[in-house]
Amino acid sequence: MKAIRRVTIAGVILAIIFFNSCSERKEVKVKSPNGLYEFTCYLNNEANEIYYSINFRDKEVIQPSLLGFLFSQEREENCTLIVKDVVRKNVDSSWRPVYGEKNEYPEIYSEKILNIEEGEKRYNLHVRAYDEGVAFQYEFLDDTTHIIEEITEFALPINTFLWASKNAQSKIFKTAMAEMHDTIDRPVLIQLPDSLFLAIGEAGLVDFARMKFIKSPESSTTLRTRLDGEVKFHKPFKTPWRFIMAASEPGQILENNFLVLNLNEPNKIEDTSWIKPGKVIREITLTTKGGKACVDFAAKHNLQFVEFDAGWYGHEYDDGSDATTVAVDPRRSKGPLDLHEVIRYAENKGIGIILYVNRRALEKQLNDVLPLLKSWGIKGVKYGFVNVGPQEWTTWLHDAVQKAADYQLMVDIHDEYRPTGYSRTYPNLMTQEGIRGDEESPDNTMVLKTVFTRMIAGAGDHTNCYFDNRVDNKMGSHASQLAKLVCLYSPWQFLYWYDRPQDSDTRESGGVRSRNQIIEVPELAFIDEIPTVWDDTRVIDGYPGEFAVIARRSGNRWFIGALNGSRTRDFEIPLDFLTAGIEYEAVIFYDNPDAGTITRVGIERQTITSNEYINRRIKSGNGLAIIIERID
Repeated sequence: MKAIRRVTIAGVILAIIFFNSCSERKEVKVKSPNGLYEFTCYLNNEANEIYYSINFRDKEVIQPSLLGFLFSQEREENCTLIVKDVVRKNVDSSWRPVYGEKNEYPEIYSEKILNIEEGEKRYNLHVRAYDEGVAFQYEFLDDTTHIIEEITEFALPINTFLWASKNAQSKIFKTAMAEMHDTIDRPVLIQLPDSLFLAIGEAGLVDFARMKFIKSPESSTTLRTRLDGEVKFHKPFKTPWRFIMAASEPGQILENNFLVLNLNEPNKIEDTSWIKPGKVIREITLTTKGGKACVDFAAKHNLQFVEFDAGWYGHEYDDGSDATTVAVDPRRSKGPLDLHEVIRYAENKGIGIILYVNRRALEKQLNDVLPLLKSWGIKGVKYGFVNVGPQEWTTWLHDAVQKAADYQLMVDIHDEYRPTGYSRTYPNLMTQEGIRGDEESPDNTMVLKTVFTRMIAGAGDHTNCYFDNRVDNKMGSHASQLAKLVCLYSPWQFLYWYDRPQDSDTRESGGVRSRNQIIEVPELAFIDEIPTVWDDTRVIDGYPGEFAVIARRSGNRWFIGALNGSRTRDFEIPLDFLTAGIEYEAVIFYDNPDAGTITRVGIERQTITSNEYINRRIKSGNGLAIIIERID
């Protein structure tokens, strides 16, 4: 028998449990309907602790690991931890989202709810085994609960590697688990020594403190949760879900990322007709002329929205700035800006206006700003530099999304916020950053890490740019910029982040010069045609940091993005997702130094069928974007 190591914190005894004899533990097993996952919960009466393990395809991918929390109140003397009852539940259904990466998501799982008593404390442990992964959460039944720390652990095999970032928008790195020293954000992608892949993350975070990961002080191969502050409730409540997904390829985990949505409550907005996905151009001159030029460009090029960025109501970091008035920040633009005229002009052309509002104004004016912007005809708000992490700000932010829905306003969340599936419950939350986007000039290697890690969590506003010099100097190529529009899902796809229409105000404004003017190059046809939401998604192949091939369908058309990393690679793209016996035309956009345009993108057409391949050699940092349509 292994020894039990005890550490006393705030009057609560934490026991790090290893295997004891079978007579000293009780087990509850939950197996997924497809039989791939098995979650085993162990109750150790001697130590009064609960721990668990997970098998995937009969391999132990999470070794015995501690579950639970530390509370401010002291544990009762000589109390016994017992499972009073186990409630079983099976679900085999599907649901149709307002929008998504697919037009229908399966929701198939087995659930067991363990009714646990520890002295006078009562709580339930919910365990769900989906066909796509396993998840668990606590339901506390006491009227008052004060959590000071979470002690949930994820014990991994030795020789494990992971991809993670310290913060939501920082660089993503690959490291051996044994060499990890920093706190890392979620979700985290893990490669086990037998080449299986895992993803561990958080879902259903609404009114709790955010979870991150640290290395357990007890083991160099164990991750432990770390909450961003204490959690207090004065009523019964449920914690967020902790989920674990596994697959033989990282693309399978990415394709199954709807598990995060499934772990959230269904849509609570009855009338969703006003919720509109689409493509967005950012207006950066903060002038009437620039705004109308963006509206004209959007109408011509099949974009749906124009976003006015920071500065339209004054200096965003000045607490004195008033987001109920239009007063251009002179450090960003000399104006003039007649915002109401631009809104009227856009409405007549079927284009919606989105406004950026910094959290300083939102925190003090939210209840005034939202109904006012609705009355102006605004379609959505980008919440800027919001506070994230502690319970207080988690609750504030999700309440702010709900309040926006009350005024039929869509939302994009800026900066460090990462999604945990709330867009299922409130689909007016269109997208969010929490991503190392084009503002940070990531090369394709970094983007390819983002694809297989951050995008597990859900939609990501990557602030795509196209004509800025950083595309050639740092980020890869223009064809790879096109490919990213397929590989990185976002119902609001922000395009031309640093670019302006040619007839926009050409004066230097806010540090952005006329060199970023949009040129009418032929491949803009790809951006014009691509949708932002999908009927089906297939992750064909890929590996973090190296390459990715993703295909998405909208109606009868397929769009493919192929993104390459740091070395020349021969891509062989299978087309077996197409309907057999039908001919299709593929329009292929590729990097071509001899194309004769400033962006050097070539366009080819090819007749294809489902039993063929598209074969291309793609150089380092380059990409491929394809539109496939049936030949009638």
